[in-house]
Amino acid sequence: MAAISAKDVQQLRKATGVGMMDAKSALEACDGDVTKATVWLREKGLAGAAKRSDREAAQGAVAAVKDGMAASIVQLRSETDFVAKAEEFLPLVETIAAAVAKDGPSAVDNFSDQVDTLRTTLKENISVGEVVYLKASDGEVIDTYQHNQAGRGVNATAVVLKGGSQELAHDIAVHVAFARPSYLSRDDVPAAEVDAERQTIEQISRNEGKPDAALPKIIEGRLNGWFKERVLLEQAYAKDEKQTITDLLNGAELVAYAQVLIG
Repeated sequence: MAAISAKDVQQLRKATGVGMMDAKSALEACDGDVTKATVWLREKGLAGAAKRSDREAAQGAVAAVKDGMAASIVQLRSETDFVAKAEEFLPLVETIAAAVAKDGPSAVDNFSDQVDTLRTTLKENISVGEVVYLKASDGEVIDTYQHNQAGRGVNATAVVLKGGSQELAHDIAVHVAFARPSYLSRDDVPAAEVDAERQTIEQISRNEGKPDAALPKIIEGRLNGWFKERVLLEQAYAKDEKQTITDLLNGAELVAYAQVLIG
């Protein structure tokens, strides 16, 4: 019998989505031939991920976990919300998120077999999606928020603040969940994106018949409004639109934020 290499096992698992033991058994039964092993698995009804991997996985669940000075958000993707609410599905995404919060992003690698098993058991294209890991330094606080819908997490956020309270960090995490900013500060917005929007605004203003002399002021005003929709620090606070997030911070520094959504 030919020696079964770890590389062959990995290749077969990637092609079929089966677990490590099933891949190894198939290779042993087929004398190490990956092609024959793939057929063998199909005949046994074990290989389905190769076909399922082409199907869109737009559903799933997210979990946000805080562990001391660190926090994580993990997205586990599926094709349908029905599978995302399965009793085997939700505990796994929560377990992975807890492991990432404790040990960092590399902890995800420890769950490949469990994800493979879930993919085979539930017969859908299931995979780990976005993985976020944030860690607060001395003098900083961190908090998370998870919005659930129909029993599963669909919108999760995490926020790191310097010079602010835990309550403030949580309030901003809740705001992020519903306001869905694209950038932390204006400086984070790519120049090309700003230039493209500026040109669009100018063309719209010209089409409206605005006088040339007034264009610079009109363009800047509308561009500022565009920034306020996308930039977290400039957004109106969801619970009190009379103040911006910068106003709410009141001198505290928003170090980092993250958001992961389903759908």
